Amino acid sequence: MTYRAPLREMQFVLYEVLNGDTVLPELPGCEDATREIMDAMLTEGAKLAENVLAPLNTSGDREGCHYDTETKAVKTPEGFPDAYRQFAEAGWTALAGPVEYGGQGLPHTLNTLAEEMVCSANLSLGMYPGLTHGAVNALTSYGSDELKEKYLPKLISGEWSGTMCLTEPQCGTDLGLIRTKADPQADGSYAITGNKIWITGGEHDLVDNIVHLVLAKLPDAPGGSKGISLFLVPKFLDDGSRNPAFCGGLEHKMGIKASATCVMNFEGAKGWLIGEPHKGLQAMFVMMNSARLMVGLQGLGIAEAAYQVSRDFAKERLQSRSLAGPQAPEKAADPIIVHPDVRRMLLRQKATIEGGRALAYFTSMQLDIAHKAATEEERQQADDMVQLLTPIVKAFLTDEGFFCANDGLQLMGGSGFTQDWPVEQFVRDSRITRIYEGTNGIQALDLVGRKLGHAGGRAVKSFFAMLDNYIKTEGGVPFGDELKAATGRLQKATMWLMQNGMGDREQAGSAATPYLRLFALTAIAYFWSRMVATAEQALADGSTETDFYGAKKETAAFYMHKLLPQTLSLLAEIETGKDSLMGMTADQF
Repeated sequence: MTYRAPLREMQFVLYEVLNGDTVLPELPGCEDATREIMDAMLTEGAKLAENVLAPLNTSGDREGCHYDTETKAVKTPEGFPDAYRQFAEAGWTALAGPVEYGGQGLPHTLNTLAEEMVCSANLSLGMYPGLTHGAVNALTSYGSDELKEKYLPKLISGEWSGTMCLTEPQCGTDLGLIRTKADPQADGSYAITGNKIWITGGEHDLVDNIVHLVLAKLPDAPGGSKGISLFLVPKFLDDGSRNPAFCGGLEHKMGIKASATCVMNFEGAKGWLIGEPHKGLQAMFVMMNSARLMVGLQGLGIAEAAYQVSRDFAKERLQSRSLAGPQAPEKAADPIIVHPDVRRMLLRQKATIEGGRALAYFTSMQLDIAHKAATEEERQQADDMVQLLTPIVKAFLTDEGFFCANDGLQLMGGSGFTQDWPVEQFVRDSRITRIYEGTNGIQALDLVGRKLGHAGGRAVKSFFAMLDNYIKTEGGVPFGDELKAATGRLQKATMWLMQNGMGDREQAGSAATPYLRLFALTAIAYFWSRMVATAEQALADGSTETDFYGAKKETAAFYMHKLLPQTLSLLAEIETGKDSLMGMTADQF
């Protein structure tokens, strides 16, 4: 397993395309986020990812986690505790945490770049601090002052970790069916009893204490999702005694085997209410939205790692001669990178990764603006964009993360299918990202069912205005015709949903997944046009990085000519409606 953080690519998007070194330091509280500081942190993050995390990726996969049936303890693979300690002591868990509780208060965007590197280097290890970040967000937004003061400093420092306990054996997405109960106690706490499954980091040996955020129902709770409350349940109590929240076993998984995915049994465990009774989902969604953006970065990170391996393989592997004649006549055969189909797979990876990176970083910057901009109008506009793009970042980047890893394996042939190379692990690891934190089908339903109609369509109108204003730039924009055509298709699909989906929810459901993909492809076309405009300006200004900027123009051309035309078939799929999906009876399957 080798990985080199793509710092030049990351800096290109952050500084040159999105002007992050200008925008971020102007936000109240982010004055320290100068380019000098951000570059220094990215350089150190790259060293940690390359030299500490990546070397443990393959060994962690082979060894996996170990469960002790007697003590109910979980041991992570060799080297993981020390690597996590280095990660926490270097301040990465505290990067974007609130200053008043020991965090560094730096922009969420910088945390996003760090997460990409961690996910590329070692997704399993990155899972442990990843969910802690979401727990910090939920507790910061809804926890009482007492809970914040007691738990946030330890979570932010990385001394403790956090979990998100939602799913139960009888329910997945439909959380209204949960059975875990919370009984009020005389001291103001609650006794939490129930079973949770698929709990990432539910038990492990990386930290001294684990803080579970648990969905449960009070005795007087109304039925369905309106009766859910959220509770904080620590592994160890203040007096050091063991709270009866135990791991009942580890899930046997296809991938991310070094991430402890636990069955958790709460046996009257002591917990405290977060937020208001029966309004736990509202608090949990803060954590879930943070997790959804993180999972999108997991897709991006694995795609980048798989691309690096398959690209280097394609440059070295000798197989057959070029269709245009020998390209390396001094060798027995040409490197396979000369073959059109190999280039198709490599360019699909490269174009998707670089475009997806721009989409992810833009969304993260909007999150920072939504939290810290000086005016309410700026915060609202940015928050609208975050709400609209979050399901797209999660779903599209995880779909493409898996597809890119799969293309990498295919490109490498039989070598890719063996454990001699890390790509087969990337395929296995990436597959779960399309499922957890809400399957990608759920993300699509969220987009068409909630986000499009939010505040009278305010968010999607703002998105179209952003694209239209850009397309109308005086003098034109790179690939303006292609972007304009794709935007028109997305607008047409949006209108179809408004006309057909509002009165027939099955129509909306049938169109949801192709609509999300159509939206993502169009959004990334917008960012590719901006990236090319930036590259052309740099070359016009005399930059000597001709290969770097020239590659942007070539990669964008591939995206616009080979990937963006998918929007034609996606629009056709949407406009055919639900009949061919819903016409069959269950018995006819």
